[in-house]
Amino acid sequence: MHVAVLTHESFPDRAKTAVGLLRYGDHEVRAVVDREYAGQRVSDHLPDVQDAPIVASMDEVPEVDALVVGISPIGGEFDESWRADVRAALERGCDVLSGLHDFLEDDEEFARLAADHGGELRDLRKPPEDLTVAEGTAGEVDATVVTTVGTDCSTGKMTASFELRDAARERGLSAEVVPTGQTGVAITGWGIVVDRVIADYAAGAVERLVQTPEDQDLLIVEGQGALAHPAYSGVTTSILHGSAPDALVMCHEAGLEAIHGYESFAIPPLPEYVDIYERLAAPISDASVVAGTLNTSKLDDDAADEAVAEYADALGAPATDPVRHGVPDEVLDAIL
Repeated sequence: MHVAVLTHESFPDRAKTAVGLLRYGDHEVRAVVDREYAGQRVSDHLPDVQDAPIVASMDEVPEVDALVVGISPIGGEFDESWRADVRAALERGCDVLSGLHDFLEDDEEFARLAADHGGELRDLRKPPEDLTVAEGTAGEVDATVVTTVGTDCSTGKMTASFELRDAARERGLSAEVVPTGQTGVAITGWGIVVDRVIADYAAGAVERLVQTPEDQDLLIVEGQGALAHPAYSGVTTSILHGSAPDALVMCHEAGLEAIHGYESFAIPPLPEYVDIYERLAAPISDASVVAGTLNTSKLDDDAADEAVAEYADALGAPATDPVRHGVPDEVLDAIL
């Protein structure tokens, strides 16, 4: 499928879904729609991902099958400044994929345009209607289950999940990411966005996801939020208990000392944070933090190497920056 990705004034740092699609998606991205960087290219901002032109509006996008809303704003609200581009995509008969909390199918104009021109509105955050409470059976799956957890939101849990999947596949193992967020669902085409699920059913949704793939050696459950986050710890707990993991991978951003957007809340010292995750997992599984990933994108090479070494020491486990350094054998071995 050929797609355009909308990121207005957010590319690349605040356009997680767009970056995920460019790095891990199977779709050909033919354009990024971002008025701030129009006239430039993706490669001017991000190395080692799909390249594409950046254009100001949908009117400049070549023929595509779909427009993907590539922004993941806090609160998941639709920005009215995007309306003209969504309208233009639907008038061209394109599908529109959105991971927002504001469902596009509930917008009267968008629903009418989709019906008139043969496009489809796909709200990735809309959960299945038949979810139930967890039964406590996720631990019975044959695959090794590892769940990525974090010290904060946006510390690389989704990135770590796909990098671990690819490293396992390179070793000849069958491995799948279990998507629990809108970006993972957009990349893989399946999954449940857990932060939209009724709280009673959230762990059950994750349990269902873990039990869905068949004949896999390794399942990497995409984590969300963080246990010390004042707003999003609930979804983290649901994923931790619903996945009943065999192991945990801790994801962190180099230099991060406080919860982003909630700076009065300090991130606990790493050894203490590891203990918090392991103790909360303990009633459901005996998972421990066996490896770590570190986002060092703001550091130069020498500082990044030093930061990864210090991070591994603090965790008491092997660590890497999977984008910068890949997944070394010692990290994958620790998980397996």
